[in-house]
Amino acid sequence: MKTYTFTEKKDTRSGFGDGLTELGRTNPNVVALCADLIGSLKMQDFIDENPSRFFQVGIAEANMMGIAAGLTIGGKIPFTGTFANFSTGRVYDQIRQSIAYSGKNVKICASHAGLTLGEDGATHQILEDIGLMKMLPGMTVINTCDYNQTKAATIAIADHDGPVYLRFGRPKVPVFMPTDQPFEIGKAINLTEGSDVTIVATGHLVWEALQASEELHEKGISAEVINIHTIKPLDADAIIKSVSKTGCIVTAEEHNHLGGLGESVARVLGQHRPTPQEFIATNDTFGESGTPDQLMEKYGLNAAAIVKAVEKVMTRK
Repeated sequence: MKTYTFTEKKDTRSGFGDGLTELGRTNPNVVALCADLIGSLKMQDFIDENPSRFFQVGIAEANMMGIAAGLTIGGKIPFTGTFANFSTGRVYDQIRQSIAYSGKNVKICASHAGLTLGEDGATHQILEDIGLMKMLPGMTVINTCDYNQTKAATIAIADHDGPVYLRFGRPKVPVFMPTDQPFEIGKAINLTEGSDVTIVATGHLVWEALQASEELHEKGISAEVINIHTIKPLDADAIIKSVSKTGCIVTAEEHNHLGGLGESVARVLGQHRPTPQEFIATNDTFGESGTPDQLMEKYGLNAAAIVKAVEKVMTRK
């Protein structure tokens, strides 16, 4: 069994900041906009190197989306930056009408997503943003797992023609993906081979899935772990191929079970290969204040919960 280790922890939002800085040096059409959260979005290096290509909009997120849409008309590639709650829920109408409807080449970059935002509490811990964004026609939805993958995704989406929602987080998490791992939009990454159960995970839950697979291995259960960084378009072929071998699946995400990765996977299975499935996700609830670890444990979004879900789904094969 292949195992993964890490030597450091870094926040995924820093991967976005470093990827944006690199784009600033290589792509003169890339511009950045922020809604008064430069430090939180790690955008300062880009600003220092490209002051004329940065727009501080202030706490006016709806205006930021409209300005970004307008910038694309002149051939610019705008990257907007604010918290995930403000990147989606607060500005959904502007995204739908000004960006998605007309297919504008805007990159909506959203930090502080999910429960791991921590102590800021339920009002900021958006758990429905993936559902909101994946329902918009033409919108690509990406949810990265660590610093390296977030940096690679930030760079990759600049070459993609069309609107993108890039979701990342606040806490420092293990860095385990290779620095040279190519980022292909819509292409899942098979992390471990297995024969008894498929675990597909996204975002911060990918590392938890790998930890769960090691515990399952000790119990004699062979788990195949797949990193689903792109929720739309979903790599249906990778999912179908895996469950054809394992016969059951667990989906894991830091998001409501309604509207997230799990539902997208269930649709694929329902259409092509009905398969027993268990969901690791929040159960139609808001979050609360607490440390990231406390919240992930309380809401069942960790390796221990994945192990239990695997043991349950295997009884349904």
